[in-house]
Amino acid sequence: MDINNLKDREQNDFFHTYKRLEIAVEKGEGCYLYTAGGSKILDMFGGLAVNVLGYGHKKMNDAIKEQVDKYIHISNFFYQEKQIGLAEKIKTLSGANKVFFCNSGTEAAEAAIKLVRKYFSGSNKTELVSFTGSFHGRTMGALSLTARKKYREQFRPLLPGIKHLEFNSADDLERGINENTAAVFIECLQGEGGINPASKEFILKLNELKQKFGFLISADEIQSGVGRTGTFSAYTQFGLDADIIIMAKGIGGGLPLGAIAGFERVENVFTYGEHGSTFGGNPVAAASGIVVMEELETGLMSANSVKGKLLFDKLAAMKLKYPDKIKNIRGMGLMIGIELTFPGEKITIEMMKRGVLVNCTNENVIRLLPPYIITNNEIELFIRVFDEVILSV
Repeated sequence: MDINNLKDREQNDFFHTYKRLEIAVEKGEGCYLYTAGGSKILDMFGGLAVNVLGYGHKKMNDAIKEQVDKYIHISNFFYQEKQIGLAEKIKTLSGANKVFFCNSGTEAAEAAIKLVRKYFSGSNKTELVSFTGSFHGRTMGALSLTARKKYREQFRPLLPGIKHLEFNSADDLERGINENTAAVFIECLQGEGGINPASKEFILKLNELKQKFGFLISADEIQSGVGRTGTFSAYTQFGLDADIIIMAKGIGGGLPLGAIAGFERVENVFTYGEHGSTFGGNPVAAASGIVVMEELETGLMSANSVKGKLLFDKLAAMKLKYPDKIKNIRGMGLMIGIELTFPGEKITIEMMKRGVLVNCTNENVIRLLPPYIITNNEIELFIRVFDEVILSV
């Protein structure tokens, strides 16, 4: 594959929505990508939190091939063993009562909005609340919840009846939430916003207000869920009283898959025909998702806490070493943000030159979302290269 040829063809054929990396990937194996030119790249970004089992995972590939040989798609008018099996795994790991499958995180957010609207249909509870720094998706409802201006301003008018309150401000919660609040959508560990965790005080106040006003809470676990932080959903570590879980990314291990899971309060809200998806819960994606869940159950999820602590501790030591360059280290498990004192784009470029892929979000936060199969040696490799790059800039 010639990169220049690919660039010319992409420019000619696509809406220009992606700023792509200047590499052509030939294959992936484990935690590494291999380019057409023969370069080997340690992937600390994992397809944006999607490739949780890395590349070329044999058990996953075998499950996909087995299902492909049976059928790829038969529509949701049929009972499907893989789809039901995956729902059962998600219920076991999350504690939820019911599951709905779609294809992506933004579709899951849209499904959650509809679930809330149906639950409070005919009442005065019509307002939805989200928070500064949030990112919930790019379709119009999910985008309306997203508070970050760079994603939303040029697409107005958006969905009415949505408030964006200050993240981690208990006072703003008191001022902004009332008897008209239908639901609060929250990332307890914000991803696009710079790996920002919710404070204990903030979550306690949110739970308190829920008891007072009776609204629903939807935990957005699209990036932080599916075991990435050491528990199936990050919100449980914050003590949030959630009614709905929004999930995607890692749930399919690399194939398009999203879901919402609902607890007792909302489990019987939807009835036949009120929501659906042509491709949601596709049997091939579901077969892949079952393997992800099985790997989480056999220790991979708890191992994320151990590996994450190793990575976090080494980065914290680097922060002490370079206080003029590293402002803060934040995160949980294998979802870590390195806040720099300067824009981070140059870091990502220099890391790539040295064979390590990282991502920069919120202008100055290096975001790490490696596959769960990452080894201690690969963590050491990342730290060694990152130290070299930080020293050089």
